[in-house]
Amino acid sequence: MTPQDLQIDWLKCFVAVVDAGSLSAAAGEVHRSQSAVSMQLKKLEDAVGRRLLERGPRKLQLTPDGQTLLGYARRMLDLQAEAQAALYGAELTGRVRLGVPDDYAAKYLTPVLKRFAPKHSGVEIELHCEQSPSLIPRVARGELDLALVSRDHARRGTLLFHEPMVWVGSAQFELWRRDPLPIAVYEEASLARRGAIQSLAQQGRRYKVVYNSSSLAGQIAAVDSGLAVAVLTQCSAPPHLQVLGAEHGLGPLTPMEVGVYRSRESRGNKAVDGLHDLLVKTLRQAAPA
Repeated sequence: MTPQDLQIDWLKCFVAVVDAGSLSAAAGEVHRSQSAVSMQLKKLEDAVGRRLLERGPRKLQLTPDGQTLLGYARRMLDLQAEAQAALYGAELTGRVRLGVPDDYAAKYLTPVLKRFAPKHSGVEIELHCEQSPSLIPRVARGELDLALVSRDHARRGTLLFHEPMVWVGSAQFELWRRDPLPIAVYEEASLARRGAIQSLAQQGRRYKVVYNSSSLAGQIAAVDSGLAVAVLTQCSAPPHLQVLGAEHGLGPLTPMEVGVYRSRESRGNKAVDGLHDLLVKTLRQAAPA
């Protein structure tokens, strides 16, 4: 068949559906009705002559051809945004209220802010460091504009990458030999806490919660002092702590889905648009799969 030009509107809808996981969720992102989004996808599939999405048991899933096109679609949309900014972009001003857990701040957020700040000196960034269970409701209430969070369900913002989780302990104390196993955990709503307890339950291993802290520094202090072992994101595990695994009687952990979550109230805010788009572009390319 003769190749057809791919329209930007088709690609926008395609990427929005992939990121949101459904036609209805994507409709709000691109400011179209669900039926209009469906029509744009049909036009795109007709143009390429391939099926791009299949309806799975819970959400739409990419076909192999859809997976191939997705990377090109993102690059084409990025190039269009860059061209528009170069030709028409006005200087950004205003304030962005940004949330991030301690785990992700240094490795993932710092490189983004280093790129954003020099180009947009008129934007004030108000940074809030809290755990994801605290940040998510604050974004939902409009108290924060954006947050980099561990997603608690598939429709929570835009998925960026999967962050591995690891058991850590101090080689000096060898607490993994104890029964029951002493563990340090985050607050009740923490996905890391749930993952740790679920992993131990699947192994049938007895444990005892001996330390609770909502901060990363508190978790590390508990491990350093020989109180407990803990579950941390791989990016936040200090090199002086020992990563534990099957040889220590500890099972695998489910990776975190890390996404950028945006408030409804921030829609149309150009400063928030700019930082949101840079987070997506940078972390999708640089973060681990």
